[in-house]
Formats: sequence, C-alpha cells, structure tokens
Amino acid sequence: MKTQSVRTGAAAPVQKFLLKQTIGSVVIHLLMFALAITWLYPYLWMLIGSFKNTADIYTTSLFSGPLSFDNYIFLFDGTGKAEKPFLRTLFNSIFITLTITVCVTLTSCLIGYALAKMEFKGRDIFKNLLILQMVFPAFMFIIPHFVLMRELGMINSYGALILPFVMNGWGIFMISQSFKGTPNDYIHAARLDHAGLIKILLHVMLPLNKSILAIVAIFTFTSAWDNFLWPLIVMQDVNKMPLSVLLATFSKSYGIYVGPVLAGSVVQTLPIVVLFILFRKHFLEGMSLSLK
Repeated sequence: MKTQSVRTGAAAPVQKFLLKQTIGSVVIHLLMFALAITWLYPYLWMLIGSFKNTADIYTTSLFSGPLSFDNYIFLFDGTGKAEKPFLRTLFNSIFITLTITVCVTLTSCLIGYALAKMEFKGRDIFKNLLILQMVFPAFMFIIPHFVLMRELGMINSYGALILPFVMNGWGIFMISQSFKGTPNDYIHAARLDHAGLIKILLHVMLPLNKSILAIVAIFTFTSAWDNFLWPLIVMQDVNKMPLSVLLATFSKSYGIYVGPVLAGSVVQTLPIVVLFILFRKHFLEGMSLSLK
C-alpha cells in the first residue's frame, strides 16, 4: 500500500505537467487559427464579393445577397469593347511568366553547374559578385535596365518585359549549392560512358536535384506573375500589357464598379493559389532554404 501511494504521488506532477502542456498547445493552436482567419478574411471577402453586384457588396453581409457570374462575364466579354482586353492581357501574363521561368531555370542550371563542378579563372570573384548582387534590392537596377532597353529599341515590346529577367542570381546560387552537394562520382561514371555536358545535365544532375529545380521554378513563376512596377514603366501598349498592369488601369477606369475589379483580382491570384496547393511542399522547402 505504501509503495502504491508513493507511485501515485510521483505520477501526480507528471499528470499536471501533461495537462498544462495540452492546455498550452490548445491555446496556441486556437490563437494560430484566429490569426489565420484574420489573414484569410480579405481574400474571402474578395472572392465572394466578385460574385455580387456592385450595389450589394457594401450593403449586404459577407454570406448574404444574390450571387452571379456577371462580373466575370463583363471581364471576358465587355472589357474588350471598352478597349480593355482582359483576356489578351491574361495570355500575355501567361506567356511572359512561362518564358521567364523556363529561361531562369535553364540559365541557372548551366551557370550553376559551371560554378559547382568546373574550374576556371575568376570563379571565386564571380561567386562573390553573385552574392553581392543578391544583397541589393531589385528596384536599384530599374533605371539602368530602362536605359538599356531604350538603347536597344525594345521599349513597349515583349522583349523589354522578358530580357532583364532571363537570369536570376538567387536561382544560380541555389542550384549551384545543390549541384555542389552531388558527388563527382556520378559525373565521372557518365563521362566513362562518353556522355557530354548536356547529357550529364539531363540524365545525372537534373534528376538528382529535382527538388531545388522545382523550388527555383516555382519562386520565379510567382515573382514574374506578380511583377508590376517594371511592366508599368516599359509598357504602354494595352495589347501587350500583363494582367497586373491592366488591373491597375482597369481599377482606375472602373473604380465605381467594384465587382469587376474584384473579379479581376481573383483571376490574378488564382494561378498562385493553385500553384501553392499543388507544390506547397516545395514552397515550404524553398522558404526554409531561403531562411538558412
């Protein structure tokens, strides 16, 4: 009996500790859930408001009022008549973003492989300059880029939207670091089989570093899709504008029609949301690698 009472007394502090830990975990999770709802509420309001008439957006509560696709029909049909080719700019954004993503991924692989696995004069200097370029904010290069595009006669063209972004210092650095961790034995074995540079990249390096390639591609796509300041500076032709710039002019022209503006914002954010849902694992890996 005495031994049993001792055990019961010893277990009591453990039970209290576990109870406190459980309560603390529940409180933290409830707090995180409340913060998540607060963060998601504007997006939820935008999504539901895009299905309402403009008159009902501010006069009804979030989940009340009639819903319809009139705002989306106006976007894809009525804006063309008003010299706001919404559908054309959507395809412009898709074309520009995919082109930049493919170019950045290819150039990052080629330059990253050279930095990681090849010996050449000035390699260390190039690495230091690459890291130094990553330190400066992107807006510092806007004026030099604009002067270069003007001298090349590419203002108001697709080339001005694509050419300054075909290479990315962050992508080169990330891929070169990943390639550096790949054992050289794989490369030596491929060379014994008479494989050239392209075959080594395609059949050895890329399959072994798929995760980092996906991270670079996803973050490049997101950055290119959301780019607003540079296209606003170099593009005046409404038929060549990306969607982000058209939405700004659209909001200015149709500011009193909140419904179509919200519908356009939903279309603008939809690819990023879908991309995050499909590749959230790579998004999280990329965030952790960026913090490191």
